[in-house]
Amino acid sequence: MQGRASHLLTPCIALILSFNSYAQTPIIASDGGHEQWEFILEGTGDVLQIALPLGAGMATLFKGDYRGAKQLAFSYATAMAITYSLKYVVAKRRPEGRNQYDAFPSGHTTSAFSGASFIQRRYGWKYGWAAYVLASVVAVSRVEGPDGFHDYWDVLAGAVVGISSTYLFTTKYDDPPIDISFASGKGRYLLTFRYQF
Repeated sequence: MQGRASHLLTPCIALILSFNSYAQTPIIASDGGHEQWEFILEGTGDVLQIALPLGAGMATLFKGDYRGAKQLAFSYATAMAITYSLKYVVAKRRPEGRNQYDAFPSGHTTSAFSGASFIQRRYGWKYGWAAYVLASVVAVSRVEGPDGFHDYWDVLAGAVVGISSTYLFTTKYDDPPIDISFASGKGRYLLTFRYQF
């Protein structure tokens, strides 16, 4: 089972490392502006918002779970459609002061929580807790990053949209009902194969 967990989380970790290696190091303001950790947090959030749903999709392929891939596609597309519709309808101004009116809800957070909640809903809390921790990093990065693109209401709404759309379309994954066993004794060998309908 631990091997399966590594199959689910390895793609996310590999993507984080590869994207961060190409990220530009930002210049910190000489007047005591932002600290380096804020830029790292924001960059990590940018990567994770893509890595989580992409990692969830890769997990469905590794498992041969094509039904799960379809459910992920429907839930993710729904979450993003709702998010961008709400951005247009609500037209909330970005808190960092730019004249952009698309703060509510956070698209990064929707994307991350859509991927994380799919992993949890489809494959269980054994894998889902780590995905939710990573999604929470994305939410924090949108508020605490140097640009402060969102406030807590924006990221909370993004998380709710991402999780809700997943629960709308995603069912729990059942491992194929196959059991193979082997027994031996007194020069005899028995191999059994059982498939449960």
